[in-house]
Amino acid sequence: MPQPPQKAGGKKLPAGKPRAGFADPAVAAVFSAYPEPLQTRLLALRRLILDTARTTNGVGALEETLKWGQPSYLTTATKSGSTVRIDRIKSPADRYAVFFHCQTDLVATFRELYPELTYGGNRSILLDAKDKLPEAELRHCVGLALTYHLNKRKAGRGG
Repeated sequence: MPQPPQKAGGKKLPAGKPRAGFADPAVAAVFSAYPEPLQTRLLALRRLILDTARTTNGVGALEETLKWGQPSYLTTATKSGSTVRIDRIKSPADRYAVFFHCQTDLVATFRELYPELTYGGNRSILLDAKDKLPEAELRHCVGLALTYHLNKRKAGRGG
């Protein structure tokens, strides 16, 4: 679990300072390289993903790694779900996204459930650093992604 930003003399340490709670130093380096306020938003999104995995039956421990240079969350131990990735969007600069495997029906399902969210084709939910994180909606979407294969297997067995 990520630690809150450390304080130095009562002041928040600047972006770029390594954060505790990362098993992979390469992932920590990617987060440290994000500019504020995106770094704060992406760390909050990371916490949401890790918390959702921890509280969703069947998911198990997540592997946090880099795929295509992006922080990625895999259900390696249980194989219950599809990979979830997060990253900033280059343009406009104040946007970031949660990415899902484009050959699944996940984003189509999310569109039906949450038409108020903004989507990037069939592969992502787009977010704006100026807006409040839609936590309940994202928890549900991430939970569906992290149990995607588990739910497909159950559907194949008739429930």
